[in-house]
Amino acid sequence: MALSSSLLMLARHMAGEFDNREQAIAEPIWYVHLRLWQRPVPLFTEDSLTLFAEQANVLNPDNPYRQRLMRLRQTSDTQRPLHVQYYAFKKPGAISGAGANPELLKSLTNEQIELLPGCVLDVTEPQPSVFVASPPPHTPCYFNYNGEVRQVSLGFEARSEEFLSYDKGIDTETGKVIWGAIMGPYRFIKRQEYHW
Repeated sequence: MALSSSLLMLARHMAGEFDNREQAIAEPIWYVHLRLWQRPVPLFTEDSLTLFAEQANVLNPDNPYRQRLMRLRQTSDTQRPLHVQYYAFKKPGAISGAGANPELLKSLTNEQIELLPGCVLDVTEPQPSVFVASPPPHTPCYFNYNGEVRQVSLGFEARSEEFLSYDKGIDTETGKVIWGAIMGPYRFIKRQEYHW
């Protein structure tokens, strides 16, 4: 299956090493200084492009967290032609640090990951070279972490040199936001390009 030019552009925008230094300096009360890696991985190559994502607090780079896979696909829906499906790792510790050390990703297999059914985003391109990803209506994203069910609200905008993350942790009992982009998106600037 030939991949569309929009899908290829979305993947190029998203692949890279990012940080939000300027935002963290300007608003340190609301934004922690983070480094974000989004590295291409050779999974699901028959019909999609896949990224390994991981982030770390710049003050504690040896303790990365939020390891996940994002599978970028095209659909037949002309209104929302692109789609992102999230996957979790069965043993996140096995690939912890792969953002900075991509050698850890070379042996990654489908058996090490699990589909997160409700963790999906529809992607539109409202302006040329600008991609906006948001969840379909009534599709909450749940996952297990240390034996507990967690909920996250996902979303992002991707441009050639900037990645805005709207991800927020949700308290499953109260529905209130407890971490993440509480005061608006994390504004990550691309510091290094990763190629497919």
